Amino acid sequence: MEFVKGSGVIPGELLAKVNSPDDLKKLSEDQLEQFCTELRQFIIDIVSVKGGHFGASLGVVELTTALHYIFNTPYDQLVWDVGHQAYGHKIITGRRDNFHTNRIYKGISGFPKRSESEFDTFGVGHSSTSIGAALGMAVASKYKGLNDKHHIAVIGDGAMTAGMSFEALNHAGVEHANLLVVLNDNCMSIDPNVGALKEYLTDITTSHTYNQVKDDVWNMLGKLSAFGKSAQDIVSKVQASIKTSLLKQSNLFESLQFRYFGPVDGHDVVRLTKVLSDLKDIPGPKILHVLTKKGKGYKFSEEGNETTWHSPGLFNKETGEIIKVVPKEPQPPKYQDVFGHTIVELAEKNSKIMGITPAMPSGCSLNIMMKAMPNRAFDVGIAEQHAVTFSAGLATQGLIPFCNIYSSFMQRAYDQVVHDVALQKLKVVFCLDRGGLAGADGPTHHGAFDIAYFRCIPNMIVSAPMNEEELRNLMYTAQLDEIDGPFSIRYPRGNGAMVNWKTPFQKLEVGKGRKIKDGKDIAILSLGHPGNLVTEAITLLEKENISPAHYDMRFAKPIDETLLHEVFSKYKKIITVEDGTIIGGIGSAILEFMSDNNYNAQVKRLGMPDHFIEHGEQKELYDECGFSSKQIAETVVELLSEKKKSKVS
Repeated sequence: MEFVKGSGVIPGELLAKVNSPDDLKKLSEDQLEQFCTELRQFIIDIVSVKGGHFGASLGVVELTTALHYIFNTPYDQLVWDVGHQAYGHKIITGRRDNFHTNRIYKGISGFPKRSESEFDTFGVGHSSTSIGAALGMAVASKYKGLNDKHHIAVIGDGAMTAGMSFEALNHAGVEHANLLVVLNDNCMSIDPNVGALKEYLTDITTSHTYNQVKDDVWNMLGKLSAFGKSAQDIVSKVQASIKTSLLKQSNLFESLQFRYFGPVDGHDVVRLTKVLSDLKDIPGPKILHVLTKKGKGYKFSEEGNETTWHSPGLFNKETGEIIKVVPKEPQPPKYQDVFGHTIVELAEKNSKIMGITPAMPSGCSLNIMMKAMPNRAFDVGIAEQHAVTFSAGLATQGLIPFCNIYSSFMQRAYDQVVHDVALQKLKVVFCLDRGGLAGADGPTHHGAFDIAYFRCIPNMIVSAPMNEEELRNLMYTAQLDEIDGPFSIRYPRGNGAMVNWKTPFQKLEVGKGRKIKDGKDIAILSLGHPGNLVTEAITLLEKENISPAHYDMRFAKPIDETLLHEVFSKYKKIITVEDGTIIGGIGSAILEFMSDNNYNAQVKRLGMPDHFIEHGEQKELYDECGFSSKQIAETVVELLSEKKKSKVS
């Protein structure tokens, strides 16, 4: 990947000298605070005009600086969780001059990425993988005899709500590998954290008994060099004190065989360097509890809504005003907002409806129901597996859970969908937000696989609306009494296609598509929102006197066989269009139908190819994948002009 300079932002005097952690180590301790000020300002300068994740990276500026200042990265392995807080890490590790390309098509990724830098030790984008990955690295180093190598997992308190984090902690406690878990505690993921763990961390932070012991421990650690002994010897002397005083209240992490230290001020960079330096000398699994504030150092994010400043888009850095382009004409709403308002509308009429999301209430707009009906809408934390099984439990009691999970996050709960929902034929409505190409978040967030991985599950209905009206009607249909099993509805990130979208509910026939336009030359079969791209393509084609037919399949399973018999009886050239992987998607389903029924036609499938698609604007990625409206039209022209016919391309 090649990058170009040209952000127009001049870094501060100290930041300008730092192109690697080795350069950072040349600074004196007294210069670190100024360096952090410059690093934070650089992030503000770039993100305000280029966009991206904001609050999370500002909150870990001092922690990032201290980690690279003390540890020997990349030999020492630093693993970030989720990764949207790693902007400072990227800037320190040689990507300062390319940081303005962050999340831009062909630019650097918004998340750590192994192919981008040796300092990015593990590719992330989803939550709660850091401890397990770092433990794997630590055990590998132990096996190789690299006993001087350190492994650090930086995980937010929100990510600690996932089962994977506790699975890894449980394993790490018995491996005795050289692992440091840094718990970045800011009470936030995207929305405020929920659950018992949040309350526990608050309790341990404010406990007077705990803090007295904590002060004793840190006072001793601060004097380690004066003892002339190893840190391990000193820690063993205070171990009894910790167990007799602190563990009377029970420390979750100590019970998992981790040495627990903290909490410490995550914005005191000098103190952090001293603490981390001392912890380097303590072998085995340990956890450092660091208190930070999301959005730290920027007045408007500190004083404003932390959810808003998670990823605010473009903003005026001087006034804090978030810049929004106001279109001249009314625009269609976002699909997620249509979901949010529609579920409330349905729930007002059907007392059985419940809403569930794993830590994305604002992202999927379930926050609308949470405000209107707080006893019927649940944020279960970053725990997709639990969200699905919890929904299954609700369904066993006759309730109708609408479980809203991003398409790429749904993959994390696949086993629960199969065993806990579909196998038992429980009525859970899965609303898969961000189905298809998600944009600047890139391959970790693209909803590429849900059509394929849901289509193969018995008892599962798989649907996708072409517009807001269809989304409403699919949600309405899914909650009707005659539906007695799982029902999935997938829709993309961003705006729909209808300004006047709040139409009366209509029951849709499950497994029934619709003919949008008749034609004589070729048939185009689409699933979901890409049908709007087909409509645009047909407008272009009709100017060239080409007459395509257009069918909105609406359901990938059960598929509309009556519609397909009509298509294959009438057309010998067919194009399928979908915003998902072409392997196993709606195009594959149509080929299966053609084979099973002995039809002979030339079928061209358009969708996401068999490789991971990088980040960029959705329109740029539609072009790359070959199903923008212009490319659909070009494919039609190409197919009609071919002299040699192949059965399938």
